[in-house]
Amino acid sequence: MMPKPLHDITVLEMGTFITGPATGMLLADMGARVIKVERPDGGDPFRAYQGSLYAPHFQTYNRNKESITLNTREPEDLAALDALVRDADVFIQNFRPGVAERLGVSAERLRAINPRLIYCSISGFGPDGPDRDRPAFDTVAQAASGFLRLLVNPAHPRVVGPAIADSLTGFYAAYGVISALYERAKTGKGRLVETSMFEAMCHFNLDDFTHLLSAGEVMGPHSRPHVSQSYVFQCADGLWLALHMSSPPKFWENLAAAVGEADLLQRPGFESRDARITHYEQVVEQLAPLFAAHPRDWWTERLAKHEVPHSPVLDSSEVIDSAQAKHLGIVIEGEGPEGRFRTIRSPISFDGQHDEAVVAPPVLGQDNDAILQRTNIKRVVSAGE
Repeated sequence: MMPKPLHDITVLEMGTFITGPATGMLLADMGARVIKVERPDGGDPFRAYQGSLYAPHFQTYNRNKESITLNTREPEDLAALDALVRDADVFIQNFRPGVAERLGVSAERLRAINPRLIYCSISGFGPDGPDRDRPAFDTVAQAASGFLRLLVNPAHPRVVGPAIADSLTGFYAAYGVISALYERAKTGKGRLVETSMFEAMCHFNLDDFTHLLSAGEVMGPHSRPHVSQSYVFQCADGLWLALHMSSPPKFWENLAAAVGEADLLQRPGFESRDARITHYEQVVEQLAPLFAAHPRDWWTERLAKHEVPHSPVLDSSEVIDSAQAKHLGIVIEGEGPEGRFRTIRSPISFDGQHDEAVVAPPVLGQDNDAILQRTNIKRVVSAGE
């Protein structure tokens, strides 16, 4: 069994939607005991996105957790939470500024109860400033940080892709929590760890800002693929293939051999890396018909033989059926409240071992009795539960 580096850490998570739950999940994947504290009247709103309280949206970010329902506006429930806080190592919330205070779970109050507590607060735009109270969702944070501009095709403007800002903010928050836990092991003192979706995405968009601050260059959606010489081509069977040719000339020499065009690198626009960057669209126009002449499998075999950096553009079902995913055991499973629960394992291995065990996301309040017994608090059941 894989070591659990955070096996002795207890986390209380009052997270909803993605950023807070993603933080808790990342810590749970490393072995932390994560208790998800939810409202009695439906819990995390992400539970109900498809008409039940166990939607795929919720399942994505809530594995390896326990669930307790508490209404901290009720004195008995707040007392139960306080009892949990006394023994906890980490508290996570991703409320809008001011909400934690109204719920009785502010950093000041909880850290007074437990000075060793690592209190993690995640917001949209930070705890203060002119944008403090702006509602923030994934697309808002992507756009405000300059990142969305790099994804949108100007010729066909649409929001595309997954909730990148939400997920990445969870990663940054977990990174801050683990750093604070390391420091506490030496000092014995807790920390207030704060991040926001805006700050997280600005940092993730570091390449864009570095080009601006060091060279005065404002990047656009085609800046990186032009420089990295990245391409996608449709094959004869309608399937797509991606190439990332990078800088070494040998990759282009190998591509010329693979496509059967010996003089490819002598043609205008192909003769050097700078030329290919400048004439990117011309390169695409000449290569696209070649790839359209054969099916994708034909090309993947040929490109692999010539060691051209490439991959078929796979959908999720193709990924988990691939030989490499099966070899690495990417998909793990466990029993859940709705039968078999399948998910993607943590990408981290320790000493060659990765974790193949998973606990399915909890149903709402499934651990109420067990958790409350451990706190020795006799709680009055909240209205609405």
